[in-house]
Amino acid sequence: MIASDVQELALDHYARQQAVARRAADRVRQVWRQIDREDISRSWQDVAPHLVAAVTEAQLAAAALADPYVDAVVAAEGADPAAAGRVRPRALSGIASDGRPLLSLLYQPVIDWKVRIAAGQAPTDAFHGSLASALRITRTQVADAGRGAAQVAMAGRRTIQGYVRVVQPPACGRCVILAGKEFGWNKGFQRHPRCDCIHLPTTLIARHQGRVGADRFTPTTRPGGGASGFITPRAYFNSLSRAEQDRVFGAAGARAIREGGDMEQIVNARRGMRTMTVSGRRVRTTSEGTTRRGYFYRLERRRAIDRGLVPSSGAGFRLRTARLMPEEIFRLAASRDEALSMLRRFGYLT
Repeated sequence: MIASDVQELALDHYARQQAVARRAADRVRQVWRQIDREDISRSWQDVAPHLVAAVTEAQLAAAALADPYVDAVVAAEGADPAAAGRVRPRALSGIASDGRPLLSLLYQPVIDWKVRIAAGQAPTDAFHGSLASALRITRTQVADAGRGAAQVAMAGRRTIQGYVRVVQPPACGRCVILAGKEFGWNKGFQRHPRCDCIHLPTTLIARHQGRVGADRFTPTTRPGGGASGFITPRAYFNSLSRAEQDRVFGAAGARAIREGGDMEQIVNARRGMRTMTVSGRRVRTTSEGTTRRGYFYRLERRRAIDRGLVPSSGAGFRLRTARLMPEEIFRLAASRDEALSMLRRFGYLT
């Protein structure tokens, strides 16, 4: 199992990163309110340097937390503490995570503000919409600087072989299915705006002694007891109320998961969702898993081989079956048994 002290280190690091992001957001909120709503463009010129400074300083602070965090994890694992180099926090501050200048990114909410007004939105609503966008950008850029620094710090320690993704609530379905997945030290961290997920560095010792993957890390504290982190999707799902399960995964998706469905297949299916006509009926299908290397494609090819429709090599197989979405399955199934059978048929249930 993952050592409890490493668990606490990860949560403490997350809490520190969040504190930095909150302070930055508070500062940006104060500065944003100084923009003259009657002369947005001119007053923007006055406040822009202060906004850039607020985010830059927070990025610097978040990045500076990386080396102490990774050092502590390595020490807790009893691994070689030698580092090939140290993080340069300033190299990760003052720029947006997509490479553009922070000034350019922070101007996007101003454009949004003007577009809202031009579209006839009430001035107060337009202002609050732009502020929400500015705060989202701030939190995301601070978090990205911290994550980028953590990855740089991991690269500088040869004993670190990779990281486990720890999901922090609240999270979207796309993040939840990545909970607990282990990635190489040089594998990029997939995230979306305001993503709260963090790295848990894994050493050679942790990987080879089976210390990664214990459910005791899920959740890390009892409900209401403070910060928590999850390294299994199912543990995260089970921690949610039924209403939250339906909100995050969709009513049909959550129902399929409660029936024992494959969460990853269910979440990914929504990525390629479309409506098409099958046998004269309009149904919701997905293109996810239907490519030659896709899960559903391989299931169908295996069925065709087992039925003797194609040779054992699978040569000549063509996927001709549309893959139904879980909600379509529930709509069409006449009974629970039929629904379960169809969930297995379309690759959502083992």
